[in-house]
Amino acid sequence: MNHFLKMLDLTSEEIDELLNLADQLKFELKNGIPHPHLAGKSLGMIFEKSSTRTRVSFEVGMYQLGGQALFLSSNDLQIGRGEPVEDTARVLSRFLDGIMIRTFEQTEVEKLAQYGSIPVINGLTDFCHPCQIMADLMTIREFKGHLEGLKLCFIGDGNNMMNSLIVGGLKTGMTVSVAFPKGYEPATEVLEFAAQYGDKFIACQEPMVAAKDADVVITDVWASMGQESEKAIRENAFKGYQINTELMSVAAPDAMVLHCLPAHREEEITAEVFEKHAAEIFEETENRLHAQKAIMVKVMSGNK
Repeated sequence: MNHFLKMLDLTSEEIDELLNLADQLKFELKNGIPHPHLAGKSLGMIFEKSSTRTRVSFEVGMYQLGGQALFLSSNDLQIGRGEPVEDTARVLSRFLDGIMIRTFEQTEVEKLAQYGSIPVINGLTDFCHPCQIMADLMTIREFKGHLEGLKLCFIGDGNNMMNSLIVGGLKTGMTVSVAFPKGYEPATEVLEFAAQYGDKFIACQEPMVAAKDADVVITDVWASMGQESEKAIRENAFKGYQINTELMSVAAPDAMVLHCLPAHREEEITAEVFEKHAAEIFEETENRLHAQKAIMVKVMSGNK
């Protein structure tokens, strides 16, 4: 595995290997067993979109793996001020052992990987959020004991989270159902991928239909970063797409609830449901650390 760019790139076997490694690294950390797999390595972290969880988990993760992480905001780089992504990739490849980037366009991540000579990890784009999905899959497996045969449901926007959960869920043997308002569909590329799974994938506009008998119910904010100007329009469009007790009543009796955070209580999820499932949600948050450490080890351990 040379890069970690999107769930569509991964095989089912690669996802399973990453999850197993994440479990092992989590066990070692909890039991005080050192695992300096990336000793002497440096990770450049490019943030064109800010994030509490992404920055802290990658920075701490590199430290625990024996390496160091360098934070690079948009103010620190020439990207967006005239220097092409292609040149930035080649420059950073001379100094670093890996790049994590959190940005808007998926093409920017792909270009970094194409023109650089070091591994690139996608920390988030408008198209996908593969690091978060690895943490989600890890958490589901921890609580449920397995992934294959479960029903995963996502309610909300056809955004980066929905795109990546559809792919990750189907590739790990789950049935995936999604519900979204008209006009907020997942990416065409993702829908074309999901079509090959037949009735294991359900896409609709009815949240109660999507959530029926679901083992895992997941949501995200209605207005993501960069969409603040659309907040009022989106709130109107997503009325009826809230995770609440009524919706959870049609899910499996022992259904989990996950949220990648930050959560806007009483918008996409009620405070009551959030607090009832807080243990799962914050374990999911912690698992960003362990899943991303596995990703970094997998793509960076074989490089200079």
